[in-house]
Amino acid sequence: MNNLATPPAVVALADRPESVWQLRWRRLAKNRAAMAGALVLLLLVVLVAAAPLYEWAFGVDVNDTDLLARFAGPSRAHLLGTDDAGRDVLARLLYGGRISLLVGLAGASSAAVIGTLIGLLAGYYRGRIEAVLMRFTDGVISLPILPLLIVFAAIDLQKLGFSEEFVRSPAANLYRIVFIIALVQWTTVARLVRASTLGLMRREFVLAARAQGASARHILLTHVLPNAASPIIVALSLSVGDIILLESTLSFLGLGIQPPTASWGNMLTNAQELISRAPQLAFYPGTLIFITVIAVNFLGDGLQDAFDPRSETNR
Repeated sequence: MNNLATPPAVVALADRPESVWQLRWRRLAKNRAAMAGALVLLLLVVLVAAAPLYEWAFGVDVNDTDLLARFAGPSRAHLLGTDDAGRDVLARLLYGGRISLLVGLAGASSAAVIGTLIGLLAGYYRGRIEAVLMRFTDGVISLPILPLLIVFAAIDLQKLGFSEEFVRSPAANLYRIVFIIALVQWTTVARLVRASTLGLMRREFVLAARAQGASARHILLTHVLPNAASPIIVALSLSVGDIILLESTLSFLGLGIQPPTASWGNMLTNAQELISRAPQLAFYPGTLIFITVIAVNFLGDGLQDAFDPRSETNR
């Protein structure tokens, strides 16, 4: 008979409780919709990252035009056909996805940084500083977003002191869109972080740090911010889809990413006059925008359930 006892080290490992992040990951992994959304987003990232590889393999260029091959159907040379200028549709979808996803991630991250800073300051200092910051936040929330974005997008950068070379570069439109979106999308994060900060300021470890004379910077960065990470991550994930839609809307109105740089939004703009002749040119970018937003929302909902201790899926 084998009466070997279980080694103490194994017993200790088996009895070791899960960390908070391990528990959250396990909860997230049980959410099939969230995991499906994450897999779809991962697949999209891999595909858009492989855009140069597609160009090399099929001998195409995203901006090469061929007026003799306009509206060509799918073939070995062009897997999804060509557009009204004879450009490869799949290549433009891949490069357009790079822009749209980059705008979504960069815009959401920038807005999260602004909102986190304002929320931390409002929750820590209270009093007059809190009143000013939160009334400013309420004012931004009350503004009509789309008209405000249109006004900001129509501003001539040369009149603000930027060189003509920079204004005409593809990067200028990208930076402008990210900056404009970050200016109006930070409010949700600010309110969530303020609420978390108010609760954390009454916790024993924060009170002990203040009693020991810790500076405001140390308390906020060491004790408050790590414990307020949950709502920040959830809000950031949920805002990515909204920002992609905003970028697509601005590009659709001709105020976003400008041709020849491709984005899913301006591809829809170019296709709107060709719906009757080539409906696929609007179908492809529209479907990708829809799939991306749905996947992001599924992942965001899953993160919200995973980080919420009161969620039924966490039991």
